[in-house]
Amino acid sequence: MSFADINGIKLCYEIYGSDNNIPIILIHGFGAKKEIWNSQVGALSKKFKVVTFDIRGSGKSDRPNKPYTMEMFADDIKGLMDYLHLKKVHLIGRSLGGMIAQHFTLNYPECVDKLVLITTNPGIPDEQGAEMVKESYIEGLKRLKEDPVKEFWQKARVLYYKEFRKQMEANPKKKFHGIWSVEDLIRESTIDPPTPQDIENRAHAIAKHNTLERLSEIKNKTLLLAASHDRLTPRSSMVEMHKRIPNSTLKIIEKAGHFMTLSRAPEINKIIIDFLED
Repeated sequence: MSFADINGIKLCYEIYGSDNNIPIILIHGFGAKKEIWNSQVGALSKKFKVVTFDIRGSGKSDRPNKPYTMEMFADDIKGLMDYLHLKKVHLIGRSLGGMIAQHFTLNYPECVDKLVLITTNPGIPDEQGAEMVKESYIEGLKRLKEDPVKEFWQKARVLYYKEFRKQMEANPKKKFHGIWSVEDLIRESTIDPPTPQDIENRAHAIAKHNTLERLSEIKNKTLLLAASHDRLTPRSSMVEMHKRIPNSTLKIIEKAGHFMTLSRAPEINKIIIDFLED
């Protein structure tokens, strides 16, 4: 675990793998932190140098108390690349991370080789939607303090496909794909959680996020990964993105939910590696 001084803050990052290929930067989602990528780094780092990091306001990175913007998040990635002397990367983002990846690619197209966007969207329809996301997460933080196990299962109803969730409920100690267990995820959720103010600051960026009319400017080769039963970012959003991003491929993972990077890790990892190596 290391720290980089960027844009007046410290970003916490980790590096895996070797320098054989173009490196990968992974961008996590709204309520997560870099550890959410643990199901990917093992497979990806066998082929690539992989960089994970906590976006500002999350994990062990600094949490400046001011409204964040997508431009801030994008500039933080550019600062991290400069700090690590990386001229060009494959960029992979899921959910909020996918939104940030869109802005980074639009602002710094020359710094991105291939782009992978997972369960994300080009914008929430209105600010009321962003407000609902914010309030939902803040309520979740209260429940997390009171009962992390109960809060995990409440969120799981939204984040995982129902059949997979039944497997999780049947055996919380099971190491799915040999990588993670429900108990691991619950324990991780209690380490460096966001504060209500962190959620407020991140939500400001989501409320202003709207790339729909600019997606045609993304010329980088792009892979879009949607989940058939995603209750947070419906696949229709990614179908629309596919129509607008010229050099894009869309894959819809059937019987999968928003957190398919966990539930369907081997399949997702293979699709990503095949795309990057093609």
